[in-house]
Amino acid sequence: MKRAIEKVNVLMEALPYIRRFHDKFVVIKYGGGEKLRKDFVKDVVFMKFVGLRPILIHGGGTAINEEMKARGKKSKFINGLRVTDRETLAIVENTLMNINREIIGLIEEAGGKAVGLNGKEFIKAKKLSQDFGFVGEVGGIDSKLLSIIQEKVIPVIAPLGKGENDETFNINADEAASGIAAKLGAEKLILMTDVPGIMNEQSIISTLKIDDCEVLIRGRVISSGMIPKVLACVKALKAGVRKAHIIDGRIDHSLLLEIFTDKGVGTEIVK
Repeated sequence: MKRAIEKVNVLMEALPYIRRFHDKFVVIKYGGGEKLRKDFVKDVVFMKFVGLRPILIHGGGTAINEEMKARGKKSKFINGLRVTDRETLAIVENTLMNINREIIGLIEEAGGKAVGLNGKEFIKAKKLSQDFGFVGEVGGIDSKLLSIIQEKVIPVIAPLGKGENDETFNINADEAASGIAAKLGAEKLILMTDVPGIMNEQSIISTLKIDDCEVLIRGRVISSGMIPKVLACVKALKAGVRKAHIIDGRIDHSLLLEIFTDKGVGTEIVK
């Protein structure tokens, strides 16, 4: 009986958050290259069943690297972005859509409903620079995204975009998630990572404001691969997203802990 009461108390702690975020968009970026964790997918399905509207954007870097290696191609990166020639682009798109189908299967296995989407259906891409090949940045999100997203399903989006001349572009998943969150006026943008959050020496910074981020980047407290994640969060916040979070996807149920508990996990960034 005591254990049952403890479980009920946990549910009651979540109640104010369920009420606050009911029918609100929560855009989640998940790194799809590592082994997909069923617990994470169950968290997303739980969010849907209690009335939130999760939108899932996945990456696939590790799986793409493995497929490149299997085909005898060497991966090349500049500032953390994959240089993408035409052959690499085909590998990227094929691998991302395989991951997309796998995530949908796991969602349905957990009792949810999902729809797989190739981002180039609605993400307008601008070529980043000649040095990167077919790598783009978000130039806009077509309004038809809203008609594609159905209330009863969880959209699962591969981060690809289409240019003015109908070329396909590889887009950083954090950037794609940021652009989609901004278009939807999302309540939250959540970037799942493999680190505890934004660190200052050995401590996690629990809350940051936009101006703090710029100072910490200049001071190199925020550095390397964390910079594009933080900039994606800042961009989304400036476009109207209410809060952004960078959390450790290795922690069991970190998504639910961040959204439905008082303490949360990782780093939140606010206006």
